[in-house]
Amino acid sequence: MIEGALKENALVGKTIVVTGGGTGLGKAMATYFSELGANLVLTSRKLEVLTQTAEEITTKTGNPVLPVACDVREINQVESLLEQTIERFSRVDMLVNNAAGNFISPTERLSANAFSTVIDIVLKGTVNCTLTFGKDWITKKQKASVLNIVTTYASTGSGFVVPSAIAKSGVLTLTRSLAVEWGKYGIRHNAIAPGPFPTKGAWERLLPGDLLEKFDFKNRVPLKRVGDHQELSNLAAFLLSDFAGFINGEVVTIDGGEWLQGAGEFNNMEAIPPQMWDSIENTIRKSNKS
Repeated sequence: MIEGALKENALVGKTIVVTGGGTGLGKAMATYFSELGANLVLTSRKLEVLTQTAEEITTKTGNPVLPVACDVREINQVESLLEQTIERFSRVDMLVNNAAGNFISPTERLSANAFSTVIDIVLKGTVNCTLTFGKDWITKKQKASVLNIVTTYASTGSGFVVPSAIAKSGVLTLTRSLAVEWGKYGIRHNAIAPGPFPTKGAWERLLPGDLLEKFDFKNRVPLKRVGDHQELSNLAAFLLSDFAGFINGEVVTIDGGEWLQGAGEFNNMEAIPPQMWDSIENTIRKSNKS
């Protein structure tokens, strides 16, 4: 079992807003933030799910959690989110832009609406939240920390998830750009690029039917396992916290080496069995002698 990495009460007195915080990785990160003493605001479009998650976390940690229904694509709802957060906790210290949407499809099969849906949630939603909260911090001369959840293909691109690749690439650029521009205000921006961290709902939607079994992601990871949610939560809490006060504009990949294995031209040759390597070696020796 993976344990929490930060010391007890490391986030006491901090108020953290987590978008897409009702389920999956957002819920996992939020739970750990609360265990470290933070005040939480969880947001997504489904208030019923948020309320249930908030109750679960508060019961576990004893710390307050405010559920707020918000569609991050709508700026007026994001502004209301900020207002409700300040009304409840007086201030916001940290923002985690985790809300996302994705699906696997050949790009030529996508409608304009399907394309824009993903881009609006991931990129526009992140921009809406970041600018709304950032302007408030700047006006109040308040230091803050923003953490964006991107993907390992944000910097490389990827087929069959093109809307997500475009949107996450934009979020990655936003992270680095505002790290420079807003550093003078004491507002840090960092990102995490997670590899395979399975969540039941999201992965079943992404890979329906028997696709999930056929695409065993453990085989793509040099460590031969998928990530544990606590490992991601540990990294997120650290990057948000004052312990990472001099880390700004960084994107941390946490994927067990998956993207490196995919990047190397000959990395897939690990599939060659030992006996075949013997044959290959003999062939090479003969070629070198001739």
